[in-house]
Amino acid sequence: MDPTADTVEQYREFAADTRGYSPCFDDWATRVAEDPEVLAWLGRLPRRKRQPNIVFAAARWHGVPAPGPYDGLRDALLGDDGRIVATIRSRSTQTNEVGRLATLVPAFAMVAGGDPVALLEAGASAGLNLYPDRYSYAWATADGVRRAGSGPELAAEVAGSAPLPSSSPDVAWRGGIDLDPIDVSDDDRVAWLATLVWPEHEERRARLARAVEVARADPPALVRGDLLEGLPALVDEAGRHAVPVVFHSAVAAYLDPADRERFHDLMAGLVEAGRCHWVSNEAPHVLPRVTGTGT
Repeated sequence: MDPTADTVEQYREFAADTRGYSPCFDDWATRVAEDPEVLAWLGRLPRRKRQPNIVFAAARWHGVPAPGPYDGLRDALLGDDGRIVATIRSRSTQTNEVGRLATLVPAFAMVAGGDPVALLEAGASAGLNLYPDRYSYAWATADGVRRAGSGPELAAEVAGSAPLPSSSPDVAWRGGIDLDPIDVSDDDRVAWLATLVWPEHEERRARLARAVEVARADPPALVRGDLLEGLPALVDEAGRHAVPVVFHSAVAAYLDPADRERFHDLMAGLVEAGRCHWVSNEAPHVLPRVTGTGT
């Protein structure tokens, strides 16, 4: 069996995912998948560290221009003196896309029912999505643009009917758990977050910078730990402040299949016991047993 087959498939899938969104990463990933020397270089990394996002970000961290030609990436990887590998091994892909709040806020409003909420994010990274009350929203619907809130604007297109709120949530408490939470006062960690944003996405980079300033003004309560072990105690802590709402966005996909099942069972049990609400923002195949809405 070809030892590079899994890596080839991973990079081909990434190229497909970035097509139309990042011409640079589409080109890089496509050509990595066809480059035996670079594939062999990647093969010396731990399997979980071969993912394109972290490899490309590490190369950019050490000066590879992006957007830029593939040869720049190739030369940097094959000529690496150890610094790129060290960055890959020590860093992770903890992206924080605050634009996701435009999709999360309607769900928060649905489960809150007008009451204050205590937001608890699983896989919080820097906790930038814990501030839905600090933004304004513009939802483009078939009947026009619906707006809510005040602050920097986050926009989304709405297909079909959706329970769009007329105001932002009332957040009484905000906290999160992550294996490696990011302190927003740490300039180095914040700079790495910016490097993880795809090259052509200047609007996202600017949105990230604004979100960091929002969080720095009122830092969230972030806990280092495994969400499978630490969530129940944090749910109880959140419940001392308001109605607990546990949420996550593009996090469960990073759990292995067995842990995804454990996570689903954990959350379903907490909800059934009346200890919290649960808002899951994942691709349908990630948690296939989540079939309801407004849980």
